[in-house]
Parts: sequence; C-alpha cells; structure tokens
Amino acid sequence: MEYKKLGRSNLKVSRLCLGTGNFGYNEKFVGNWAATGEKEAFKIMDAALEAGINFFDCANVYGNHGKGTSGDSERIVGKWFKQGGGRREKVFFATKVGRTMLDNDYDGANTNDAYSLWKIRRHIEGSFERLQTDHIELISMHHVDRNVQWDEIWEAFETFVKAGRLDYIGSSKFNSWEIMKAQEAARKRNFMGLICEQHRYDMTHRGAELEVFPCCIDQGIAVTLFSPLQRGVLAVDLLSPNNRPIEELSVSLVDKYRPKLLEYAKLCHDIGEKPVNVTLAWEMVHPAVTSPIIGPATLEDLQEMLHCVEIKLTEDVLAEIDRIFPPPEPLYYDEKPAVVRPMSWI
Repeated sequence: MEYKKLGRSNLKVSRLCLGTGNFGYNEKFVGNWAATGEKEAFKIMDAALEAGINFFDCANVYGNHGKGTSGDSERIVGKWFKQGGGRREKVFFATKVGRTMLDNDYDGANTNDAYSLWKIRRHIEGSFERLQTDHIELISMHHVDRNVQWDEIWEAFETFVKAGRLDYIGSSKFNSWEIMKAQEAARKRNFMGLICEQHRYDMTHRGAELEVFPCCIDQGIAVTLFSPLQRGVLAVDLLSPNNRPIEELSVSLVDKYRPKLLEYAKLCHDIGEKPVNVTLAWEMVHPAVTSPIIGPATLEDLQEMLHCVEIKLTEDVLAEIDRIFPPPEPLYYDEKPAVVRPMSWI
C-alpha cells in the first residue's frame, strides 16, 4: 500500500480509503443501495487492514436504508472494533454529520439536512455510541448549509477537539468559495479549520479540476473521492461482460456512456488492466487527490481493487483517457486547458 499526507497535516493515510456505506443488515439491493452483511463486512475490514489500508470512511446515516433507519454501518464497524486485536488503534476513522437521520423523529423539529451546535453535538455523540469508541479521527460535514453561521459550526467542533475526542474536521461537496469562507472563519478563531474535502470526481465528472482542486492544494486540504467508480459504471468492462449485479441507476448510466465505455474498455484491454483499476489509478494521478473511497460489497471486490495502487499510467495512456473523457473547458479564454497534467499552479 502507498500512503500520502492528509493535506497540510503531517499524518499519512493510505491511498485507498475503505468506504463502509454498503454495510447493513439487509443483504440485498434496496432501490439504488446495496447492503453487505456483518459477516462479509468483517472479512472486508480485516483484509483491508492486512493490505495496509488504514483509512476508513463512513457517515452516521449509512446503513439499512431499506428499513427507514440510519446508523447500521457505524454499528457494524463498532462491533468490528470491539473484537480487539489492535483494530481500533490501527484505523484512521472518518465519519460525517449533517444529513437527516431516518429514525422516526430522531431530531424532532430539527429533522432536516442542516447544522446547529445542538445537532452537531447530538450527532457526534450518537456516532461515538454506535462505534463504541470515545474518539474519532475525522468528522466531515456531509453537505453545505448556507443558513448557519460559521461561528456556530466551529464552536461545535472545537468543543470536541479541545476535549481530545476529535482530531480533524472535513467537508463534503463544498464549492471552492465555500471552502474559503469556512477557512477564513476558522482563522479568525485561531482554529485549524478544514483538513479534508470529500468531493465528486471521476472521468465523467471533471469539473473539480477548475476550482475546487486548485483551492484545496492552495489551502493544504486533502481530497477524498466519493463514488470514484460512478456507481460502478467506470468498473464495467463492456468487452468482457459478466453477470455481476449493478444498481438500477447504473444500468441507465452505462447506456448513457456506452460509446465512451467501449473505447475505454479497449484501452484497458490494450494495456492489460481492468477498467476498475485503471479508473482508480487515473484518479490518484491528480496531485489534489489523497484517496478514492472504494466501496467493495464483497471480499473479492476489495481484492480486485487493491492492484490499482501498483499501476503507473504512461503519458500516452493519460492522453488517450483525456481524448475519451475530455477535461472541462477553462473558465476564461486566456487560460490553458484544464488538464490533469501538467499542473503549473502547484
């Protein structure tokens, strides 16, 4: 496994982050959500740790989506931690707050996607309970809430940091100007602020190259990628179809991108690699990216994806990927095209 510093911190995390959002107690597809049961989840986490993955990701709302409840993904991770053997000590664990907990009337009148000191405190304490731990390494805001003052948000997180129960704070799906607004408010409080932004980025979604990635590099903020395989679409090999199930939404996305996916599959065959691993290797080429968050549903899925860290894509291959999945147009006429290479602003 390879490692990279988490933004401007001196902490190293694995280049692959294990996403645990599939873990739940309904072991089937529910709408657009898959669920991996406790037994298989334990195997995945053990194998990830053995492979050198020290970075796990979750959220307080993940798990048991089909039953209208939240939190089972954290509960499964908590039970795995409790097995001992150094599991808790070896894992840099990240979770999130901010989205609506699905449990009936969990937050009463505050059952909405929003932040307040009260709600952040309440949700963090709930994660401690489900994870059976008194300390979490990274907690991120699951989305932007433009109706709350940053002083209230930072007051809530600072309380846990000062108490030694939380190390770092992150964001998710923030625009660059929202990141800067958060950082400026933190600086006025002499507080570290954001250390990580979780963002959408893959070959079909390259907009982050224009502003968010340059902003994060400038501010020393790590970037992790949610759904790096575009719900499994960028792992599909149309030249070697198999019977592995994919989500309902992914079927329509495969049809949408079929011509590009056929070209991409041919490129992957030409270099002797599977699309799933080429996709992850390509994402890690960008200097802003710390770790794609992989979400294996089975142990076999994890074992297949581990190879991606060993792949070194050549300039010719990167150029061909740019041809198939073009980078976004520059924001201004006098700018150079916003490609992954070279990054003259680093």
